[in-house]
Amino acid sequence: MATTRNRSRIYAAEDIAQHTSRKDCWITRKGKVYDVTGFLDDHPGGDDLILKYGGKDVEEIMEDSNEHDHTDAAYDMMEEFVIGRLGTNETIVSDDWVATEDFHPDDTNTETDFEKCQFLDLRKPLLRQVWESNFSKAFYLQQVHQPRHLAQSARLFGPEYLEVFTRTSWYVIPTFWLPVVAYLFTRSALQFTGVYPSVFFIPRLTDLALIPASSFSKTLMCFLFGNFVWTIIEYGMHRFLFHIDDWLPDSPYFLTAHFLTHGVHHYLPMDRLRLVMPPPLFIALSFPFTRLAYFLFGTPIANGVISGAFTFYILYDCMHYALHHTKLPAYLREMKKYHLAHHYKNFELGFGVTSKLWDVVFGTALAV
Repeated sequence: MATTRNRSRIYAAEDIAQHTSRKDCWITRKGKVYDVTGFLDDHPGGDDLILKYGGKDVEEIMEDSNEHDHTDAAYDMMEEFVIGRLGTNETIVSDDWVATEDFHPDDTNTETDFEKCQFLDLRKPLLRQVWESNFSKAFYLQQVHQPRHLAQSARLFGPEYLEVFTRTSWYVIPTFWLPVVAYLFTRSALQFTGVYPSVFFIPRLTDLALIPASSFSKTLMCFLFGNFVWTIIEYGMHRFLFHIDDWLPDSPYFLTAHFLTHGVHHYLPMDRLRLVMPPPLFIALSFPFTRLAYFLFGTPIANGVISGAFTFYILYDCMHYALHHTKLPAYLREMKKYHLAHHYKNFELGFGVTSKLWDVVFGTALAV
């Protein structure tokens, strides 16, 4: 019985290799993918021969007359079982990749890249292509982790009024968030003093002069604890949210969400306008953490902790930009090599950006 699956769906070799049983048998030939489960009992040469090549390519064996002759009718019959095609792998990430201090990749030829891989056309808005895609999850993950490079930022949306929200210059981060940090730090110190100003309170120097040293000390301790908390959040979100690859449902909706939050960064890692997080996205991602802080610690401590965590977030995003594009001092040069190896050597290791600490603790350190 012929399959009813979408015949234009694109699969990775990893997808095919999972279908090797009598109840679920796929093969490939000349770039096409076939679900031959329903044909096993009808195969003139017996089902054992097909099962032997389940999950594999059969082009060579089918053309071997010593094994089994196939007529033109047999090849025509195979078309009934086509369920899609095998995507071409663009291999850029490699275990033997070595970062250099002057690393600057060549621009991708957008025309030949699309013709070869049939993944995303970099000449067109990307987000709609992912949303309307026929990729399997395995093919998407295979391709999105193979970096491409453009002289200018790729478009995510068609309309400019949407596109503007997806591009963020690095200096937007300190400009937007440092006032928030100062506000939360001052608010925490005042609250330790027993003063609870309204949410619209704007700190003044005269207000700061009235805060006793003991209140500042308490806030400073909370601030430093927030610095430490951020290092855990940085590692945890990068590893367990942004790289949720294994648990990602095989659906265009979830692939689109993955692409928006982190996939686009691995696909276009040197895009200067997508190296830091747009403030609306960070607000959404940080909201559950800030609510948890207020629930666990109470308002004065939480404000101090959040101000410390947000300060390290600013450091993280600015450093992330620098690791991709700036000449750096010795420690940062080392971290640049480490982070670029996450993109070009092994994206399943090396989740720390500002520090390797938690990679060492949890065994995900990447040898550079």
